[in-house]
Amino acid sequence: MIGILAVVATLLLLNLLVMYFLQPHITFPRPPVNAQRPGALANVGGESIWLDVDGQRVEAWLLPGAASGPAPLLIHAHGNGELIDFWADAFTELRAAGIHVLLVEFPGYGRSAGMPSEASVTAAFVAAYDKVVADPRVDAQRVIGYGRSLGGGAIAQLVARRPVAALILESTFTSLTDIVRRYYVPDWLVRNRFDTRAVLAKFRGPVLIIHGTTDGIIPVAHAHALQAASPGATLQLLPCGHNDCPPQWELVLSFLATNSVCRKPEQEPP
Repeated sequence: MIGILAVVATLLLLNLLVMYFLQPHITFPRPPVNAQRPGALANVGGESIWLDVDGQRVEAWLLPGAASGPAPLLIHAHGNGELIDFWADAFTELRAAGIHVLLVEFPGYGRSAGMPSEASVTAAFVAAYDKVVADPRVDAQRVIGYGRSLGGGAIAQLVARRPVAALILESTFTSLTDIVRRYYVPDWLVRNRFDTRAVLAKFRGPVLIIHGTTDGIIPVAHAHALQAASPGATLQLLPCGHNDCPPQWELVLSFLATNSVCRKPEQEPP
């Protein structure tokens, strides 16, 4: 009997060790090199920016909006299997409305050095914020955080450390701890928590939450929980899943205008 218990205990320990060491690969599945689209930046008239993140070079792309004076800046955080390359041409409507867009890469993704983790990703977004908000083209009082999926957790960590005028979360979780709990992973084993709900509980700015009702990766219950954590947050539910929700730029622009973050396009300085 003692021998059987010892075998079971050993198997459980091995299982826990495997879960612990595989977590970075599951949380941050980096796209292959051939998925990169470096030419996408030039195609949209963007600017490459290199950040120093703990001694490693991390890339960001600034996509200037159609405004010559200080204008709003939207900082975008992509999902875990994506690159900034994939998003270069996705913000035409926002840029036409006079909003600058900053795409920040995760360390270790694409052409960026380093290893992805909650700490390194957060450091990359803080470094990008500090660098670009100082640009005279940017209105530092009208910075918008926008995160999708895992990027929602990343942008929330930025919001916990730097002021933003508004926060937009698309297909985002309450925390990774809540996600993996469904797979019987104990909380103490989670290495990257990205506790978005805790950030929302303290954030007092306007919040827009967008989520698909048929999302099988991050269930819509997470969106409802995030709204509950942020009194006054706007929740927009869509009949889609996790990766097939159509862009909601009209909704985003309306939300920003309503909260005096973004003026209507005709009101932006020429």
